[in-house]
Amino acid sequence: MKMKIPKRKLFLLIIFAYVAFSLYAAYNVFFSTKVISRVHRVVKKETGALSDGVKDGGAVAPFLARDWNPWEDEQVDYNSALTQKRQAFKQHLGRIDQNQPKRYRVQIWGKAAIGIYLWEHILEGPLNPTDQIAQWREGELQSGKIDFSFYTGPAVVQGHVPLDMNSLVLVLNGREQQKVSYSTRWLEHVQALVQSRTVSHVAVVLLGNEHCNNGFIAPYLKRNGGFVDLLFVVYDSPWVNDKDVFQWPLGVATYRQFPMIRPNAQLITSNRPYLCNFLGTIYKNSSREILMQVLKQSGLDKECITTAREKWLPQETADSLKRYQTALAQSELTLCPIGINTECYRIYEACSCGSVPVVEDVLTPGNCAAGSSSPLRLLKAAGAPFVFISNWKELPAVLEREKGMSQEQRVDRRRRLLEWYASFRQQMKERFTEVIEETFFKSG
Repeated sequence: MKMKIPKRKLFLLIIFAYVAFSLYAAYNVFFSTKVISRVHRVVKKETGALSDGVKDGGAVAPFLARDWNPWEDEQVDYNSALTQKRQAFKQHLGRIDQNQPKRYRVQIWGKAAIGIYLWEHILEGPLNPTDQIAQWREGELQSGKIDFSFYTGPAVVQGHVPLDMNSLVLVLNGREQQKVSYSTRWLEHVQALVQSRTVSHVAVVLLGNEHCNNGFIAPYLKRNGGFVDLLFVVYDSPWVNDKDVFQWPLGVATYRQFPMIRPNAQLITSNRPYLCNFLGTIYKNSSREILMQVLKQSGLDKECITTAREKWLPQETADSLKRYQTALAQSELTLCPIGINTECYRIYEACSCGSVPVVEDVLTPGNCAAGSSSPLRLLKAAGAPFVFISNWKELPAVLEREKGMSQEQRVDRRRRLLEWYASFRQQMKERFTEVIEETFFKSG
């Protein structure tokens, strides 16, 4: 008689066997220390560190890493190769950077009208907007190794200029007390920027006092314990040493909207109907009175354009500016009598139009340098092709020689004057750029 196993017991037996097998499998996976196959194990080749090894019949069993990785060697090699490639690429970029010329950034704040002469006439930079009476004007250019940016106009006020570099050129007017007070406030503002380490290098381009009395800026110069590294000053200041103080040209009267004039064929070759011109203010007991008397007495006033006024006007009307520019362009010579200082805007404006300046080469009262090369030290050093006279009584002889010149000679002289003036501005541009680069970026 066959023994039958109840289905219930058979089912429970199967369940028990399954559970037992599962527990056994789990034990082998998670807790067993048996040696796995040679294909999948990670063997420690060092024989010194066997603290986790097992012994089998007196022989040392291979060490099994707890966190083993079958691709560990390949991963290490890959990471090493990748690191080497990254380093090689970085060195390559470094060599490229070394071969490229280093560039520097300098910002210019134009808070005097001579800033326009610096930017448009010397550096030849663009200005936007082109409207000369705009409240805010700006521009950018490259000169040498320096990237310049320029801001000017009434809306350029303290604390509201986007200063994104630590090197600054400040253009100021120190000609009279009201201008000195205004300039001092700007110097104090920049001094605060230096003290807060927002700005590291400072240069000032200064329209100096016509008597060369510029004492207000002396305490701010670095040589006197201040923060101004460089000073470019107009007129023959005795401070000029070509180390930290340099002479700067007065330039044209940009505050009267005298424009940048580009030479053209007509400016050079045209027949000019007048020998000379003088349009200006006649001061009492000045050499200008003598000039007008000499012209009238010699009868040469009919061959020159002359317009005299008794009172100086700070601004030109559109008509008066046009008449003045026309007089310059239609005259062979421009008469340049002294004012408060020998250097005047008229000299540079005449050069712009190819009209040779006839300059009264006389020192004016004040504290300007009185060396053998003064006055007009900067222009003489540059070889200015002017006519220099010490007394206006010499003028008739100058004009008689002028009358004897041929048109060809006059055209050649005009061309040489315009070429000299362009070369002079280029020299000033290069000098300005090189001095700033040397002082700001290479002196340390």
